[in-house]
Amino acid sequence: MRTPPFRTLARLVSTAALLIVGVAGAAVLPDDRADVFYSDYKGGGMDITGKSILVRKKFTEQFAVEGNYFVDTVSGASVDVLSQASVIKDERKQKSLSLDYIHDKTQYNLSYTNSAERDYISNTTHFSLSQDMFGDLTTVSLGFTDSRNKIGENNGTAFKPNVSWLGHSYSRSFQAGLSQVVTKNLISGVTFEVITDQGLLSNPYRSIRYLNPANPVGYSLGSQIYPNTHTSTAVEGRAKYYLPYRAAASASYRYFTDTWEIKASTVELGYTQPISNVWILEGRLRYYKQNRASFYADLFPFAGSQNFEARDQNLAASTNTTVGIKATWAFRPDGWWIFKRSTLTGDVSRMRFKYSDFRNIRDNQPPTYKGPVGDEPLYTFDATVYQIYVSMFF
Repeated sequence: MRTPPFRTLARLVSTAALLIVGVAGAAVLPDDRADVFYSDYKGGGMDITGKSILVRKKFTEQFAVEGNYFVDTVSGASVDVLSQASVIKDERKQKSLSLDYIHDKTQYNLSYTNSAERDYISNTTHFSLSQDMFGDLTTVSLGFTDSRNKIGENNGTAFKPNVSWLGHSYSRSFQAGLSQVVTKNLISGVTFEVITDQGLLSNPYRSIRYLNPANPVGYSLGSQIYPNTHTSTAVEGRAKYYLPYRAAASASYRYFTDTWEIKASTVELGYTQPISNVWILEGRLRYYKQNRASFYADLFPFAGSQNFEARDQNLAASTNTTVGIKATWAFRPDGWWIFKRSTLTGDVSRMRFKYSDFRNIRDNQPPTYKGPVGDEPLYTFDATVYQIYVSMFF
């Protein structure tokens, strides 16, 4: 029995915890705060819970430190690895430390993150700077991220692991951004990012499948073969317009392309409405679409039919629609004890995943499935993410 990793799904949960602190202008550091965060993801046969604590402290008006500790656990069974594994039970622990320093109108950030699972260890260093100019109406930002990962495979069970370390992967990304105050009500911005990956890039728990009439189910499984390099480019434009009645509407578009011939587009709309200085209500709608990678196929004619072969659902052609609502309640607006104010936030997202060339092979099991191999139902699933966190500002 193999225990597949849950990095892709877990990051959907953990990303929210890392984005709790909003982005401030380059000339002002965010307020001191302590956050406690909990999340729960259910979908695609997986149940992932996350818990996090974050503390941010300014030591001067120019220097601040932020620390975050995040733990997520997973249980369930993923459809794309079901032929090799059943019960998944694992845990990931992530620790990060971030330093911010302001000099004149320039803000510098340096952060380090360690993420450890039973069969995956990642160490990431990030550096960025942002510069206000033209009367603080324009902000230019630059960033660099370096990630080094150790990849293993659990050949034991969820309860008695036996991990073999297979290799390493490396990732570097370069970011550049521009934010502009267009009018007193309109802010717009654009971000450009290039990511290069190399090393062991395939998922050891996923396999290709190829036709084999001698097998009762009509196919057999084989090892995936990935290129050992990957470069991707993404550009995103966004705008936020402040409405006369203290509300705000936002829109963004992101285009992604890579050397594996994947092209993806993301459109997101948002709306924010404060109520009586006590409540902030938010809604969002997100749509994502991508085509398949050049070496992906749900079913190959035979093993070794291509130089590179993959059947990873993340490389399949797919769409994803997300609808989310968020409410923030200032339950201690006038302060309490050492805290200036406190807020409670709840967030619910409903996601719908649809694949146009990835099939649900769970249905290809005799005697329930009578159709031909490669004509199984296309895979779709719904997922729900619940998040709640308390923020205490001091």
